[in-house]
Amino acid sequence: ARVFRNEVAKQVEQIESDKGKDLDFSDVAELVMGKRGREAEKNGDPDGGIWTAGQVVGLIDSIPTVKDFMASFMAEAEGTVGMLNQAK
Repeated sequence: ARVFRNEVAKQVEQIESDKGKDLDFSDVAELVMGKRGREAEKNGDPDGGIWTAGQVVGLIDSIPTVKDFMASFMAEAEGTVGMLNQAK
């Protein structure tokens, strides 16, 4: 699974490396369980749990405000509609 690199992810990676083929899920269960991650999120602790991430996380290069995002989204949508109307 893809996860953000934080202290918990580093611990899991080390355990996986140390155990190798002898790794059992129970070796890392306490570190990766959802309850721990939810608690960390609730407390704003980025290193308190494991944070899953999809492939797209590597493509994020900005974090716009909602206002800026919506303006960009609407401009792109209007441009697309305009191009489709011209193609008719």
